Amino acid sequence: MAKEIERKFLVKGDYKKEVYRSLGITQGYLCSTPKCSARIRICDDRGILTIKGPSDARGLSRFEWEKEIPLSEARDLIPLCTSGLIDKTRHLVHNTDGRHTWEIDEFHGDNEGLVVAEIELSSEDDPFDRPSWLGEEVTGDRRYYNASLSRHPFRDW
Repeated sequence: MAKEIERKFLVKGDYKKEVYRSLGITQGYLCSTPKCSARIRICDDRGILTIKGPSDARGLSRFEWEKEIPLSEARDLIPLCTSGLIDKTRHLVHNTDGRHTWEIDEFHGDNEGLVVAEIELSSEDDPFDRPSWLGEEVTGDRRYYNASLSRHPFRDW
């Protein structure tokens, strides 16, 4: 089983000139509890089913299982999701350390105006360069979890 270790930050500056790829993402949650969440994602032309466990106390790591599913099945499952679909564009930026990639999510719809950067790490103390456009760290703040944003969108904060 996989363990996801990531840190999450708000974005405060212009990162767009560094983007090497962008993907459209729509995702919804079949269930979301403090113990686990089951997510369906349509990412461009791919369907993905993801199960996530609870985060550790600092919000840095948690169990994650992911499997690609046929796009047609993902489209069939999206209407079964709880209310509050997430719509976002994910921009990919190489980190200057040459070892990491930033995933910068620019949210749309009910979460318009929110831009969050995530970096996946090999360990909790894995060092990484911090670009100038990186803002406040929000790793442990559950409001910024996509499952939370689907129930309590950014526009209502």
